[in-house]
Amino acid sequence: MASEVVQKETKLANGWLAWRVEGRIDISTAESIYSSGEKIVEREEKSVLDLEAVSYISSAGLRVLLRLFKKASKEGKEFAVAGAAGMVKKVLIDSNMNSYLTMHQSLDEL
Repeated sequence: MASEVVQKETKLANGWLAWRVEGRIDISTAESIYSSGEKIVEREEKSVLDLEAVSYISSAGLRVLLRLFKKASKEGKEFAVAGAAGMVKKVLIDSNMNSYLTMHQSLDEL
């Protein structure tokens, strides 16, 4: 049974588009999340993926983040993540994603 993931968008006052994902970012949700993120990166100058409600991220999830970062960079746009905590934050740091992605503690930092 495939996992479902909830995704919500919010335009912040400072021009960032915050895109919230809830649940797990793994092999069963990665392509759907990438597809949504790709569309956001294409239309927005600054986008941030809010990971506050993400409980788990796998290597497939890390690939999603890296692909979105590369797409944004290639197009001269900004892509960041915010709200990663616990195991998700540890995985991002242990995998050295923080050397590619700008990581914010929360959306309030933007």
